Amino acid sequence: MLFRSIRVGTFQYFAARRDTEALALLADHVIQRHYLDLTSVDEPYLALLGAVIERQAALVAQWQLIGFIHGVMNTDNMSIAGETIDYGPCAFMDTYHPETVYSSIDHMGRYAYQNQPPIAHWNLAGLAQALLPLLSENEDEAVEKATAAIDTFSERFKASYAAGLRRKLGLPTVDAGDEALGSDLLERMARNKADFTLTFRYLSALSQTQNDADKPVRALFEDPDGFDQWAVLWRRRLAHDGVADSERQDQMRKANPLYIPRNHLVEASIRAAEGEDDLAPFNRLVTVLASPYQQQPGADAYAEPPRPEQVVHQTFCGT
Repeated sequence: MLFRSIRVGTFQYFAARRDTEALALLADHVIQRHYLDLTSVDEPYLALLGAVIERQAALVAQWQLIGFIHGVMNTDNMSIAGETIDYGPCAFMDTYHPETVYSSIDHMGRYAYQNQPPIAHWNLAGLAQALLPLLSENEDEAVEKATAAIDTFSERFKASYAAGLRRKLGLPTVDAGDEALGSDLLERMARNKADFTLTFRYLSALSQTQNDADKPVRALFEDPDGFDQWAVLWRRRLAHDGVADSERQDQMRKANPLYIPRNHLVEASIRAAEGEDDLAPFNRLVTVLASPYQQQPGADAYAEPPRPEQVVHQTFCGT
């Protein structure tokens, strides 16, 4: 539990005080307690930086893949463990758009959905700067090492995100056009105000041949032709892998949740508990969310997007 409270900001605190001894003690504690494989390497502090970069790249990729928006991505809210912490005004997107932001305190969209990877990159640069005294006694050499490590973030993130997006699209192999195929779908979703979660979930039910099963996902698009045009390319790509529909669909369902903590459901649970001392809606929501990838009897309402009057535009740290 102690490790989970250690953040990038913790290292920055001691760096700001120029307390190199405390920095080393903190880094040694983290390595000894949770990165034991780094104890025998030649440059353990540099290796620690690389390990944190790897974990954070993978974590933020996972956020992007499920439409999660943290809301307050300052360095004190970034765990050295690569875990999601201190996400008070967080939210999951309903309608997809890369500029989506919910946090009531984020007036400029600094932590909007599309900005989460570069913000993580910036935060990790702060960690690298804090670790400079431990990387080398020569400042120029320390900066060179830290810069080389930080410059790996983008590729690490892209690799994690690309692998996850292929799983969401049901593509077990790698093709040069996969990134463009995924980006094309997201662009069409944004233009047509399609629900992020349900688009991918409904996609998981489709076969390699167009049929009536296409109707639910087509209905999510303001212009269904936008989906149809993309689906032709997607099905053509599926044919290259030759995976049976049933096998692919099963794998896609494991990558695409049906239930997320939609903002209007969270809001309703809060209002019931706060105004009526009724925790039943909250308990039911928690039960459904415990198995987000499995369709549950009687839980259809928990998968539905909000009606216009239910849309939540802002979330708050108190949530």
